[in-house]
Amino acid sequence: MTQAQRFIGFGLALAVALVLSASAAFAVTTPTYTPLTASELLQVDTAGTTIGDVAGLGQEDLRTTIAQIIRAILAFLGVVAVVIIIWGGFKWMISGGADEKVQKARQLIIMGIVGLAIVLSAYAIAQFVISSLASATGLS
Repeated sequence: MTQAQRFIGFGLALAVALVLSASAAFAVTTPTYTPLTASELLQVDTAGTTIGDVAGLGQEDLRTTIAQIIRAILAFLGVVAVVIIIWGGFKWMISGGADEKVQKARQLIIMGIVGLAIVLSAYAIAQFVISSLASATGLS
């Protein structure tokens, strides 16, 4: 069995496992909205910090929304870094002791660890900035 066949087999097995382990989606029914008038569209909160109320999206603070987006992006990047580390470990295990393959796998693991360190540092900095801004603007 060639390496390409193993890779394809591993990918298919992973895809099947992900599909079969998916939980049921709890979909929300689509709410009905009345059309907005021009005067409703122009309503703006005095501080400019609330978004989505006129469109029926709720009263969520803009700063909170931005913080949630930043956290989600950094969480996704952290998952990518962990997957790279796991992939490097997998490549090391299937290298069969070949020095060149082991070296490539080791580099992949090191790059994943460096990426994870960068993501964790970015998360810590973002968390500090967000909490500082929240306390300075009275959001907390």
